[in-house]
Amino acid sequence: MSPSEIERHRRFLRLFTAHEAAVRSYVRRLLPTRVDADDVMQDVSVVLWEKFDSFREGEDFRAWAFGVARFEALGWLRDKGRDRLVLNEDVVLKIAEESEQNEPKLEQQREALERCMARVPADQRELLMQAYQPEARIQEVAQGSGRSVPGFYQWLHRMRRMLLDCIRRALQQEASS
Repeated sequence: MSPSEIERHRRFLRLFTAHEAAVRSYVRRLLPTRVDADDVMQDVSVVLWEKFDSFREGEDFRAWAFGVARFEALGWLRDKGRDRLVLNEDVVLKIAEESEQNEPKLEQQREALERCMARVPADQRELLMQAYQPEARIQEVAQGSGRSVPGFYQWLHRMRRMLLDCIRRALQQEASS
């Protein structure tokens, strides 16, 4: 690879990794399952890289990536259109539009959640992460934590409440600053 190709690759990776979580959340809101969103995100990643030459310095990478993600999600939905569980394209476009409008607020919430999660002791944070893995079995996570299943659910409820309160406080502080 030439030095200019290496720099192009680095520039793409910096932009993509900075916005991947937001793009993934956006795609997840448009598709029925997490697995579907993961499949489409692979395609989105490839298309973003292939079309990166059309992205201009100074443009909003996130908005550009959302556009690509919207088209990829719509393409996936068209391919799956025979499935009765897939939403009508007009509905998906409305969801996409509202998601793009709400993205700044959602980004603030994600950042507040990250800050709040950083305050949770490491062992408890690990349990939270285990409980919310896509294939997690609460019974196994509860057993690994040394709690009964009902006790673990109570602990999860308390942790969610604590995080929600923390996020609300953080967002109120941002709004008042």
